[in-house]
Amino acid sequence: MKDEDAPLDPSPLATAVQSMAAIRHLEETVVGAEPIEGIALRYGGFYGPGTSLVEGGEHVEWIRKRKFPIVGSGAGIWSFAHIDDAAGATLATIERGRRGLYNIVDDEPAATSEWLPYLAHALGAKPPRHVPEWLGPIVAGEQLVSMMTEARGASNAKAKRELGWKLVYPSWRESFVNGLTDELNRSAA
Repeated sequence: MKDEDAPLDPSPLATAVQSMAAIRHLEETVVGAEPIEGIALRYGGFYGPGTSLVEGGEHVEWIRKRKFPIVGSGAGIWSFAHIDDAAGATLATIERGRRGLYNIVDDEPAATSEWLPYLAHALGAKPPRHVPEWLGPIVAGEQLVSMMTEARGASNAKAKRELGWKLVYPSWRESFVNGLTDELNRSAA
């Protein structure tokens, strides 16, 4: 897992070069701002109300229709953040944050090969399909292939330590079964 001192990808895919340069510029500008205490937050993949992981959200629909495959080994580590925890971390940052970067993610980064089948099961969907890595760019695009095979995940230790941040949803595992499926059931009612 990477902490806030880990550099952003120094050689991103061609399709991500501009985005990575923009993120790098934003973080350096904000954190280096004077005389204020510049703070930048690096959020994990959002889920919960108002995100694509709710009833009718595109990711839920893709998973249900088996259009969100595991590419290659699925060894890429993803970090998630429930939208309520992201809001809590943002508030904690406003109240107690000091200059620097903070990773806003849950306590349990996980490989695609672990979280995607788990989420499909929680949604009552069939298991995701598997696509060989060589076919991945055609089916899912280079960026998703990279995320599914090479992503490193992030640590939230600094945010918890320095901000006194406490997660409502410390694990995607519990949230996907309890929180997310409860939200899906409420939306369907």
